[in-house]
Amino acid sequence: MIIGIGGVSRSGKSTLANLLVTHFRKNGKKAIIFHQDDFVFPETQIPKIKNKTDWESPQSIDFELYKEVVELFKTRFDVVIAEGLFAFYDDNMNELYDKKFHVKISKRTFLIRRAMDIRWGYEPTWFIDHVWQSFLKYGKPKKELKKVVSVSGEDEFDMEKVIKTLNH
Repeated sequence: MIIGIGGVSRSGKSTLANLLVTHFRKNGKKAIIFHQDDFVFPETQIPKIKNKTDWESPQSIDFELYKEVVELFKTRFDVVIAEGLFAFYDDNMNELYDKKFHVKISKRTFLIRRAMDIRWGYEPTWFIDHVWQSFLKYGKPKKELKKVVSVSGEDEFDMEKVIKTLNH
């Protein structure tokens, strides 16, 4: 099974992926996660916005390599989870997913969580807004994409609901 998990920055994609891997491993399945962030092009190849590297652009991701790795590992694992901001951007990746989860949070929650995230130091307000706008433009599941299950990332995940969805 290949599971795609998408959502805006700080929505809980990695948290959900980790909870799912733990669930599957506890139940005797071989499970692995691939984070889209691990498939970014070298910084020199990524577009800039106002002299800042635009990590929020789909042009920052090597989708070809990402798909190749996911396909390779689906033969070695029972469950492969692919998560990232642009999880639903690339049609070739969308074809691979057996299950799709979109982690939703409000803009307010996004702004609060992003403000608390100090990994990259100070981020200007315009850039934080750019992250949100990029998600709206490139990260949301396309309307024609079928069977995307929305889960709330506002609080703890309802894992019973998530697991029930996977079993159907």
